Amino acid sequence: MPFQKNNKIGAKKIIQQELDQLPICFKGRLGQKEKLKAVPDWQERLREYVDKLLEDMDNQ
Repeated sequence: MPFQKNNKIGAKKIIQQELDQLPICFKGRLGQKEKLKAVPDWQERLREYVDKLLEDMDNQ
């Protein structure tokens, strides 16, 4: 059965700001990927850290 449009029970967005279509990619050190995935809510926490990093850069 296909998913019906305008379904009121469907998945809801949890994030408050719109996300960019293209991901930010970088190569991490060996083993970081697996450890990062174990951190709860790691993606949102990383987004907040990037915001703070950019904010600090603007203040210099």
